[in-house]
Parts: sequence; C-alpha cells; structure tokens
Amino acid sequence: MNDRKLWRNSLVWLVAAVVLLTVWMTLFSNRQSRIPEVPITEVIQDAKAGKIESIQGQVDSSDIVVRYNDGEIKRSRTQIPIQEALDRSGVDESNIKIDIKPASSWSNWLGVLSFILPTLFLIGVFLFFMRQAQGTNNQALSFGKSRARLFNGNKPTVKFDDVAGVQEAKEELAEIVEFLKYPEKFAALGARIPRGVLLVGPPGTGKTLLSRAVAGEAGVPFFSISGSEFVEMFVGVGASRVRDLFDQAKRNAPCIVFIDEIDAVGRQRGAGLGGSHDEREQTLNQILVEMDGFDTNTNVIVIAATNRPDVLDPALLRPGRFDRQVVLDRPDIRGREAILRVHTRGKPIDKDVSLHALAKQTTGFSGADLENTVNEAAILAARRNHKVITRQDFEDAIDRVVAGPERKSRIITEREKWVTAYHEAGHALVARMLPNMDPVHKITIVARGMAGGYTRVLPTEDRHLMTKSQFEDTLAFAMGGRVAEELIFHEISTGAENDIQQATNIARKMVTEYGMSEKLGPVALGHKEELIFLGREISEQRNYSDEIALQIDQEIRKLIDNAYQRAKQILTENMDKLIALASLLVEKETLDNEDMESLFDTPRPQPKVVPIPQLGGKTKEVKPQEDDKLKGLPDLSGGLAPA
Repeated sequence: MNDRKLWRNSLVWLVAAVVLLTVWMTLFSNRQSRIPEVPITEVIQDAKAGKIESIQGQVDSSDIVVRYNDGEIKRSRTQIPIQEALDRSGVDESNIKIDIKPASSWSNWLGVLSFILPTLFLIGVFLFFMRQAQGTNNQALSFGKSRARLFNGNKPTVKFDDVAGVQEAKEELAEIVEFLKYPEKFAALGARIPRGVLLVGPPGTGKTLLSRAVAGEAGVPFFSISGSEFVEMFVGVGASRVRDLFDQAKRNAPCIVFIDEIDAVGRQRGAGLGGSHDEREQTLNQILVEMDGFDTNTNVIVIAATNRPDVLDPALLRPGRFDRQVVLDRPDIRGREAILRVHTRGKPIDKDVSLHALAKQTTGFSGADLENTVNEAAILAARRNHKVITRQDFEDAIDRVVAGPERKSRIITEREKWVTAYHEAGHALVARMLPNMDPVHKITIVARGMAGGYTRVLPTEDRHLMTKSQFEDTLAFAMGGRVAEELIFHEISTGAENDIQQATNIARKMVTEYGMSEKLGPVALGHKEELIFLGREISEQRNYSDEIALQIDQEIRKLIDNAYQRAKQILTENMDKLIALASLLVEKETLDNEDMESLFDTPRPQPKVVPIPQLGGKTKEVKPQEDDKLKGLPDLSGGLAPA
C-alpha cells in the first residue's frame, strides 16, 4: 500500500514538472516569435548606414538581437559568428556596441531537460500501467485465497470473564481450550479431540462474543471468517477458499477456525429449485471433506455460529464434524444480572441502582439488548448532565429499548388524550383484577415509537411454560383497552389494532398448536412447510378438512368472545376505579404500580395454587419463586397502534 502511494505521488510530481516546463518553453518561444526577423544582409547595410545602436548574441550561436537607434528591435541569423561577419563587410564598429556573451549553461541544460523530462514522463506512465496490470493479475489470481483474519493474541482480546449469562456454554468451550493447551492430558486417556463445535441461539445471545473469548483464552492462532465470504460470482471460488483456509490452519496447528453465520454456505443440499448443484453446495462439500475426510490427524477445531440450525445439512451436524452443539438461549434473571454487571463495569453507577431489580424488569432481553440498555442509559445520563447513571436513566432506557424513544412533541387533541388514557387504564385494571396476570409495572400515555401509549406488565418469575388459564387471562388483558373505550365513549377506535392482532395469534396457537380446545382436542392442525431457499413459512400445509377449518374459526372466536366478556365484566364492576385511574393518568401521564395500587383497598388477587401429590399420600404446595431459572414470554403491551 505504501509503495503504491509512493508511485502515485512520484507520478503526480513528474507530470506537474513536465507541464510547467512545457508552459514556460511555450511562453518563451512565443515571446521570441513576436520579434521581427530580417536577413543578415539588411543588418550589415543598416550597420554601414549608422542606424544600429547595438548587436547582442552568444558564442557558438547563430541568433542575434539588433537594437536600432530609434528603439526598434529585430533579430537575425548568421552563418558565421557576427564579429567575423562585421569585419568582412567593412563595417565601422566604433559607433556600434557589440555584446557577444559566452554560451549559457542554463540554455544547454534547458535543451537537455526538454528531451529528458518527456522521456521520463513516458517511462513513468508505462511503468505505472504495468504495475496496475500486475496488480490486476494478482487480484484475479487471489480469488481462490481465503480471506480469514488471523489473530495471534498480540492485540487486546475478550476473555471468559467478559462473557456472562452463558455459564454452561463457557464450560463446554473451556474444555476445548484446555484440550488445545494440554493435549497430552486427554491423549493419555485415549480421548479424541472434538472436530467442531456449533454455537446455536437467537440473535444477540453472544455467539460471536463467546468465540472471541475462546480466541483470547486459547493462546493459539485463531482464524475468523464469515460464511458469506466463501461464495463469489465465479464458479469454484468457494471450494478453493475453503481449501486455502484449512491449509493455513494446518500449517498453524493447533489452532481454531471460526465460521460466523455458517448457514450462508451450510444449507441442506438438493433443496434448490430443480435440485441443481450450485456453487454453495460445492463449498459445503469441501467443508465436509476438510472437517472429516481421509486426513484426520490435524489439530484444527472448527467453531461455527448460526441462528438457523434447522436449515443446515445433516452431514454437517453428524458426529465427527460438529461433535457438539452448544445452545445459547436468552438469559434467565441470574444471567441478566451477571450480564448487566459486566456491561456496567467501569461506569459511574448511582448507589441506588439495583442490578437485580433491573434484571427483573428485562425479562426476555438478550445479551445484546442488555448491552444496548446500559449504553442508552449512559447516553441519557450524559444528555441530562448527570455525574452518575441513575435509576431513572435505566428505567427510561428500558422503555426506549422496548417501545422506542419518547415523542412528547406529538400534538394530540384533548379527546384523543382521554381516549388513550381510558384505553391504557382498561388494560391496567383488567390485568390487576386477573389472578394469573403479571403485576402492572408502568402505565403511560406518552407516545413512544409507533404507540400512542402502553401498559407494561412485569413478570415476577421467568417462565418456560404457559398454562391455559394464563393464556385466557392474557386474552382478557388484551381486550381491556377496546372494552374500556366502548363502555366510556360508546365508540371504538383504531387503537386496539395491535391488541386484536396479538390476541388472535395467541388464540389460534391455543387451538391449532397447543391443543387447548375442548372441542378439537390435543391435535396439531396445520403443518408449516418451509422451503429452505425461498424463505420461512412461505406456505402452510393444510392437513384438515373444511369442516375442521370451520371449527377452528369457531373455537378462536369463542376464546376471543369469552375474553371480551370477562374484560367487560371486570371493568363494569370497577367503573369507579377505571374513571379514577384514567383521570390520574391524564394528570401525571405516567404511573407505576404504587400509583395504581393506591386506588385500591383490597389486595391483588393471587393465582390458585394446586397441591402436588407426593408419595405416601402427602401433598406439597409449590409457590412461584422470583429467581427460578425460567424463561419469560414477551409481555403484551396495550399500545395504541396508528390509525
């Protein structure tokens, strides 16, 4: 790169010099050409007549400049030196000033340069284009070279201490690192080195970060490349790059090869239209051979990451290639707290901030979401000129990540403000009176993102499972906003668009996927057919009759109608609380759980706890625990969708 820059600079200066010299010589020649030229015989005659004041010239030069008494200047040429020519003609030199100067070295050099510089310019242009052509040829020949980046540990790297919330995955990969550091420990017991590790998980769960931590811990060469970097427009380039990558890895063994987004080249073979053997399949075939072919004595471990393991070729997932699949799921409450502790390290945090409380508020967040939340909180603190990041900054950052930035400047009419307030109050009140709903955390009518307002419920525990009663309460919660508008204004608006859509999706899954319909029973209805190269869920295979389709629609309508009636009954019986909550919401714009509970004299209904039978005729009551290692579902926010 430096050589190329030097060549370009030298060529620029050479061109500039030639241009300036050409311009100067052109101006000089133009100035000389403006002086009239006369024959030497006329000059001699004028000299004899006494009309000439002076004659100027140079030794060994045939050009002379003649100045007349009247101030006129002319030039002429002589075949012999001017002094000798005057002597032969018998001119009286007493009245003529003859100035014959020695030859100028500058003139000689000027003549030489006028020849050399254009020659150098042409040579420079020739060499430049030759170098460009050589670079083009090298680039053309380098298509088959691997573009993997090699890390040797000489730069600041990520360590396992910088990765939190994925303890099991860290333990799996720490074993790989130990195998690379102390291979004799495993070889003594006859253990075989794992050929590949596949990191599987949703986006943002730390797959790439964990691979960087492996590179930092291993202390061996680490090759990193993306799956999309193998395939080019030229046939055979992908397979050639795979061969070159593994050749480099074998020369640096023991080492680690990391392929990010391997689904770009590892999709199932024969799934294209027409079953064609395309470039991607050639690349995949070469990866399969390199990972487990005839040459099996290489200490090269392949780590790959993907969030689409369902589309990978089965030959890629068999033992001997990717021996292990490490699942990185969204973190539980302990994992979220540990991730927040990592990302807040080194940041000025107010002493009132509880990372445990923040972890409870961020159910369903991935590691990337939590990192973004901490960063948004720091940005908000800086914008507000805070010296430390406060609890309110974190609260606003969570709302910003969930629903988008505030739009306080949005101008709405007074009636729309009241409609929004009653809509959100309806959601909150229904959620408060249903035993299987999570407690209300925040109610606001301040517009965020595309929503005119929203009600956010906060789970008291992370959940893996959802029961039918919880789904039914969730449907009633979704209908609360629409019911409140109908009871108060005797009119409905477009604000319930998102609520209706989410409620319908939940009801359809209850009937067709979860087997929660008493009429249809535990039957999976409808098989989603996914064509790997055409996108996900492009069509649904209908494995039921028209009669069953009618019953599905009836069951969905039944669930929605029951939820609507439950919400209507709750709001009708607590109309005074609905009016008070909406009025308080219009006054303060944003309410928390304490503000809403101040309107009630009775405690919140609790879910029914069914005793679990034990051996010996005994029973055991298991109550929800806050810190259970469970996974929460996304909460339904009663946001006003745009009309």
